[in-house]
Amino acid sequence: MQYTSLGRSGLNVSRLCLGTMNFGGWAPEPDAHAIMDAAHGYGINYFDTANVYGDSAGKGGTETIIGNWFAQGGQRRERTVLATKLYGTMTDWPNDGRLSALNIRRALDASLTRLQTDYIDVYQFHHIDRETPWDEIWQAMETAVAQGKILYAGSSNFAGWHIATAQEEARRRNFTGLVSEQSIYNLLTRDIELEVIPAAVSNGLGIIPWSPLNGGLLGGVLRKEGEGKRRLEGKVAEALATHRDAIETYESFAEELGHPPGDVALAWLLHQPAVTAPIVGPRTTDQLAAAVRSLDVTLDADALGRLDEIFPGRKTAPEHYAW
Repeated sequence: MQYTSLGRSGLNVSRLCLGTMNFGGWAPEPDAHAIMDAAHGYGINYFDTANVYGDSAGKGGTETIIGNWFAQGGQRRERTVLATKLYGTMTDWPNDGRLSALNIRRALDASLTRLQTDYIDVYQFHHIDRETPWDEIWQAMETAVAQGKILYAGSSNFAGWHIATAQEEARRRNFTGLVSEQSIYNLLTRDIELEVIPAAVSNGLGIIPWSPLNGGLLGGVLRKEGEGKRRLEGKVAEALATHRDAIETYESFAEELGHPPGDVALAWLLHQPAVTAPIVGPRTTDQLAAAVRSLDVTLDADALGRLDEIFPGRKTAPEHYAW
């Protein structure tokens, strides 16, 4: 396994991040435990979750599954860089969502209980809160750090100017601020190249891409469709109809490279300088093993250039649209 620093912090994390959103739904608890054991076996030490995850297990269900896994011992917690998130509402009661000081305190304590641990390595804001001032947010996070309940703060789904504002307000308080930003980022969805990535790099945040295969569209969807292994519906089917020509070209190019399309998509992210670790969300240990293969895929300048031709990216703003 390869490791790197999370943003400007001294925290070392694996180049793949284990996403746990499927735990409790597509992956029942025994399967989820097997996936986490396998992840440690591969050297993956960076796990991501959120308090609202759980699917059929209910909100909080995923954190409970992870907590039960930690409780088995065997250095499971000590070997894991644990990241969880808050923002989404857990109930319909007031103050049970967003980033108020009250919810930060309550949500953090609830996550610690479910996760059966006394600290979170990276506590992340799942979305920007436009109604709560940064002074309130950072004061609550400073308190949590002083109490030893969290070590680092991260964001998810922030715009570039949100990152810049958050960091400036943190600097004003002599606080570390954010060390990471989770955004949707893949060959097909490259909007964060406009402003989010430049803002993250300028402010010392590592980029943690979610949906690295864009809902499976970059994972060999046409071959699976042709073999009857996958039936597409809703937004994924619409996206495939829009981008079918590009995806067909992409799958053919992956075949030329000698790698499955999903491996190429993950490898492309790993070749992007701002990216710390893509989030992979396996439903089975076999899917996890497939994701790990991407670490051995090397893309030269010609291959990277060809991928940019198939899926054009964004220039840094304002050059992308100003001239």
